[in-house]
Amino acid sequence: MYFFFCFLFISFLGCRETGFIYAITSAAVTHSVARACSEGSIESCTCDYSHQSRSPQTSAQAGTVAGVRDWEWGGCSDNIGFGFKFSREFVDTGERGRNLREKMNLHNNEAGRAHVQSEMRQECKCHGMSGSCTVKTCWMRLANFRVIGDNLKDRFDGASRVMMTNSIRPSGSANTIANVSPNAVGITTALSPNAVIPNNYDTDRMLNDEQPIKHHPNMASPNSLPNPHTISRNSIRGRQRQGKKNNRYHFQLKPLNPDHKPPGIKDIVYLEPSPSFCEKNLRLGIQGTHGRQCNDTSIGVDGCDLMCCGRGYRTQEVIVVERCACTFHWCCEVKCKLCRTKKTIHTCL
Repeated sequence: MYFFFCFLFISFLGCRETGFIYAITSAAVTHSVARACSEGSIESCTCDYSHQSRSPQTSAQAGTVAGVRDWEWGGCSDNIGFGFKFSREFVDTGERGRNLREKMNLHNNEAGRAHVQSEMRQECKCHGMSGSCTVKTCWMRLANFRVIGDNLKDRFDGASRVMMTNSIRPSGSANTIANVSPNAVGITTALSPNAVIPNNYDTDRMLNDEQPIKHHPNMASPNSLPNPHTISRNSIRGRQRQGKKNNRYHFQLKPLNPDHKPPGIKDIVYLEPSPSFCEKNLRLGIQGTHGRQCNDTSIGVDGCDLMCCGRGYRTQEVIVVERCACTFHWCCEVKCKLCRTKKTIHTCL
């Protein structure tokens, strides 16, 4: 319960902890949905078969025939395209990018998704006589989420404090949805960081929160007209206005320190310094570190130097009663002895 309230209060702030929460939440949604698609847990999507429409590069290794590939696409790739799109529609629902805080949230959400996408790796299985690897079948697989979490933790340690700028991020620097493969099931998109949006109108309709233009019931829908040149003038103007609107992901945050480089797509950003977690603050749900146990040999966050915020710590020896020598008796009972052990504990002052 304490963790929930601490999470709730911290999410209202614009500190680096908030940025990490948004990034890892977005990454978790993307990772879970993409993996669930390939496992068949979601009916609206399946494996990503878009790779199978592309021919793999021919091998140039010694012992191979020139121009003949030694592997081919196959298997069941994790559907990162569907997971990416679902995360945008689900996690970014309330973020329209109207102010600096919403842009911070959008940037961190995109950072989490970018880490999931960049950590996809090719896995292969060999096929051949007597266990030889004459031909390999390969597919794309998501990395373990622990890897993604560790990468985001590194970005958290080097997070950038930002401010607003009037410049618009180039389309090549964001994870834009470039094209949809005809062989993909559900939504399988190419999410290259260098991708260019081929159709601004279609992309803006998918990413922006505004509803598409509604037509009068007595008017013919543009989609029902056989000739695209007969679309009404108002419909064309509406599409032009829609296409001219800036995409909510196309912005560039400026570092508060002018000597620092602008944050990249994978960087975590924040607006304000973090509150002090050393002292108790009930308004923010912070309990402080007084009385917390620490590790005197660790140099990490659980170490006494960081945990106790430089106030020092108390060392004492205590007798701890624990269950030990447990055995199973048929049927069905576990019996244990009580053992007394002497332990040294360190407590923050």
